Amino acid sequence: MIVIERTYRLASRASALFLLSGCAVGPDFHTPAMPNVSSFLPAAYADGAASDPIAGMRLVNGAEIPPQWWELLRSEGLNLLVRDAITHNADLTAAEAAVRVARANALAQRGALFPTVDATLDASRQKIAVAPTVDPTSGEISTGPSRYGVVTRQVSVSFAPDLWGGTRRQIETADAEVDSTAFQREGVYLTLASNVALAAIEEARIRGQIDATNRVISLQTQLLSILRRQFEIGHIALSDVMTQETALAQSRLSLPPLEQDLAKQRHLLAFLSGRFPNEPPSPTFRLTSFRLPRSLPLSVPGNLVRQRPDVRTAEASLHGANAQIGAAIADRLPQITLTANLGRTSSNVPELSPTGAMWLVGSHLAQKVFDAGTLAYKQRAAEEAANQSLAQYRSIVLAAFQNVADVLSALQSDARAIAAATTAEHSARQNVQLIQRQLEQGLVNVPILIEAQRAYLDTATALVDARASRFADTVALFQALGGGWWNRRDAKVDSIAARF
Repeated sequence: MIVIERTYRLASRASALFLLSGCAVGPDFHTPAMPNVSSFLPAAYADGAASDPIAGMRLVNGAEIPPQWWELLRSEGLNLLVRDAITHNADLTAAEAAVRVARANALAQRGALFPTVDATLDASRQKIAVAPTVDPTSGEISTGPSRYGVVTRQVSVSFAPDLWGGTRRQIETADAEVDSTAFQREGVYLTLASNVALAAIEEARIRGQIDATNRVISLQTQLLSILRRQFEIGHIALSDVMTQETALAQSRLSLPPLEQDLAKQRHLLAFLSGRFPNEPPSPTFRLTSFRLPRSLPLSVPGNLVRQRPDVRTAEASLHGANAQIGAAIADRLPQITLTANLGRTSSNVPELSPTGAMWLVGSHLAQKVFDAGTLAYKQRAAEEAANQSLAQYRSIVLAAFQNVADVLSALQSDARAIAAATTAEHSARQNVQLIQRQLEQGLVNVPILIEAQRAYLDTATALVDARASRFADTVALFQALGGGWWNRRDAKVDSIAARF
């Protein structure tokens, strides 16, 4: 027992020595530097230029993004639906489970730094044939015991010192996987909230198109009544009436596809909130259900790489790939294993199975002498995998900046699009009203009437689309900037969960 205790103390001290030394082969990971970028758009399209307002809103450079950014749209129905989706969405639940899996694996990986202790107990009982013997003094015949039992108790200790830091590099890889899955979870969270908001806005857009189409249908019905009266008194030909009836039928024909799209959006909202299609969410949405934020936060460009979940996921993957280089190098170096066994065997027939204590202390040193370059090529593969991860990281960073630039450009166009669509819809509506008065006075030009009705429908739906796009692009900006996940308390815990 004294030997095993000394061996265990020796292994523990060696473990502590190697852990405290902090020496691990392979390159240490350094977070990539923030890009030296001062703006998201070229100077000619400066972010939030006063001469070119962002859809009538003010951009605040460097402002923090709230974690519940969707509340800035001031829609109680949307707030309720997003909260419901976060609670019940299956994809988010699966992403949270993936974080817990990665965290448990990272903690399990730490066990390789410590000795392993195994306790075994072997017991057997056997009956044997025994030859009779004669006692020379008494002359009595004896057969001796025919049944005997053997019990062996043993404790084994094995320890592989992390001489080269290969185990610590594997732990580093596992920790990077925790970070990766945590940022993937944040990506799912952000995507879910954005999809719910966009689906609600799309529902509002479709309802707006249906309303615009119904207004045009109502107008066309009134004009058809006037044309029929004009035909009855002989002012116009029947073909003019039929032309108007065709235009009315075409407008009515456009309603079923819109109603189908509306049903699909309701089904999508049910899915996102974790419901079946026959249980759509109670809130319904129109464009009047939303309000634009008075100001929009715009992050400092260099900070984007710390905020975007996809960029942070790529960074964590790069970290793991970098650690694998050290693990591959350590595999090529000598490996030491220390072992110690202590046990005792007891038997009721010592002549057949000896009784007593036993112990063993040993060490094992192994060095790969020839493997046809297998380990060297594995190291090269790890190095190239790190290069691949670095290139992928750079690509994702560029795509992130492109995403923000696209959204800012779209927002800059939204205000002009809204103004143009409003002017066009107002002009088309006035033109139809003028033609209607002329028609009532008997001044009929059916081709112009049909064209005016078509223009009114087109401009009315274009105005609905422009208003919806402005809301959708606002949501897209919050999503492109990362959604403010870093301001959520639970997100901060996950990023360091595997390091205690």
